Amino acid sequence: MDWEGHAREAEQAFQAAATPDALDAANVEFLGRKSPLKLALRGVRDRETGMQLNAVRERIEAAASEATTRVEAAHLARRLSEEKADVTLPATLLGVVEPRPRGSLHPTTLIRRDVEDTFIGLGYEIRDDREVESVDYNFDKLAFPWWHPARSPRDTYFLDANTVLRTETSPSQIRAMMERKPPIYMVSIGRVYRRDTIDATHYPIFHQFEGLAVDRDITMADLKGTLLYVMRALFGEDRRVRFRTNYFPFTEPSMEPDVSCGVCGGSGCRTCKFSGWLEIGGCGMVDPQVLVNVGLDPDEWSGFAFGLGLERAAQLRHDIATIRPFWENDLRFLRQF
Repeated sequence: MDWEGHAREAEQAFQAAATPDALDAANVEFLGRKSPLKLALRGVRDRETGMQLNAVRERIEAAASEATTRVEAAHLARRLSEEKADVTLPATLLGVVEPRPRGSLHPTTLIRRDVEDTFIGLGYEIRDDREVESVDYNFDKLAFPWWHPARSPRDTYFLDANTVLRTETSPSQIRAMMERKPPIYMVSIGRVYRRDTIDATHYPIFHQFEGLAVDRDITMADLKGTLLYVMRALFGEDRRVRFRTNYFPFTEPSMEPDVSCGVCGGSGCRTCKFSGWLEIGGCGMVDPQVLVNVGLDPDEWSGFAFGLGLERAAQLRHDIATIRPFWENDLRFLRQF
């Protein structure tokens, strides 16, 4: 498709929009969820196409923003000049009904869209796979040893001996590697389930985004550079990030990224357990055994993987002391976003 011509057509349509209805029609046609651009973004498979489509999206969104400002100003001016009302009369006598408050997107949805936009801009594919998984995909192919605590019913929701509610979105990475040969650049986003005790930063259900890059000559520097770029996109340039060594069955070497606590400014509080830092997930180089499990030669291919929590990311972005409000549906909390 001629995306340059599509961008010019969209800019002309927004420039020609003179009424709210015309503006809405242009938004649906060029920025709606079923528009050619949005459908193309969901099908991105390579870095160059992702960067090209994001440049087109930014042009169209800029044109839409300018048109919205212009049309709303003209609409308001017309109403002020044409509509007359005696403001001293009681509202009920004028037949005025107080409008219902408009809803807003959930903060988890908002940060999920930011994550998707960030990785699409880097050329990654976005996947959303099944929540009910086999033990083979959730543990075995990810090289979990038989003694690992996550295999216990005390930590994981088992539906039967061979089926679980997925504990992470990592099975999507296994499916991607089994479906096609590298290079693979993908992010899987969705709900996961663990028997966690509820506290300031844990909940038994949460959303996770996990990334995987498999190609030739990928190094730990590529992993750190990617995560630092994503952290700055989500939390801003001033937020401090550090990496600590750790152990995960499916990566070697492994690290945990921490972000400085915004609730206390790094001085220590109950949210960060008085450390000044909040752990946001895990990452590392894909263990060669995982590559062998999916039929890839670890001498030819290398890769990195990471998994981060969406609610934890939203908690860090907005400096919220506890994760519970993201699941309590309290409108006093949700209306702030």
